Amino acid sequence: MSPTRQDAWSQDEDLLLAEVVLRYIREGGTQLQAFEEVGKRLSRTSAACGFRWNSYVRKQYKSGIELAKKQRKEMKKQAIPVEAEPIHEEDQVETISSPPGCEQGSTITFPAVLYFLEELQKRAENSSSFEEDRKKSSEKIKELEKKVFYLAAENERLAKNLKAIEEDYRSLIEIMERARKMVVLHDEDRQQKVKFQMDKNGNLERVEK
Repeated sequence: MSPTRQDAWSQDEDLLLAEVVLRYIREGGTQLQAFEEVGKRLSRTSAACGFRWNSYVRKQYKSGIELAKKQRKEMKKQAIPVEAEPIHEEDQVETISSPPGCEQGSTITFPAVLYFLEELQKRAENSSSFEEDRKKSSEKIKELEKKVFYLAAENERLAKNLKAIEEDYRSLIEIMERARKMVVLHDEDRQQKVKFQMDKNGNLERVEK
């Protein structure tokens, strides 16, 4: 068993922590469960993961947290209609058309039974294909949701970086403006110190004070 780490957190570890916590929020889990999973994967304690999340990482993913909560609500809403009314066997039989030459009340023949079974097989294949398409669509949705989380987090990070750059730019402009004023004042001061006097030959010469 690897020892518990106490070194500084890296950017990749912060990203993993955010990804796992947001996934648990989206899927209806608890943050404590997320901290335990991250702790096992990074050889850190769940308490250390919780402290890191609440003290630093959570502030970087405010929009991601809100999005995860909204998706959790949507998933709960979508889970309710799944419980449909049970379909009775007689209803299923009635939806399958009678084979040619076999009207209601006539003797059941082997071709009629074979036709009936073939229809059932076709319906089963179509149902299986539909279920497979639904699973693929569900996986695609989860993949897109994950990308949305990453993009939202990246957008938030870039917005903060832009704000910091703008502040640094304003500070630089202020420093340059102060330097320019100091140069102008220095030149004016030098000009005020310059005077002229007549030399012994009758020419003017500049004299520094």
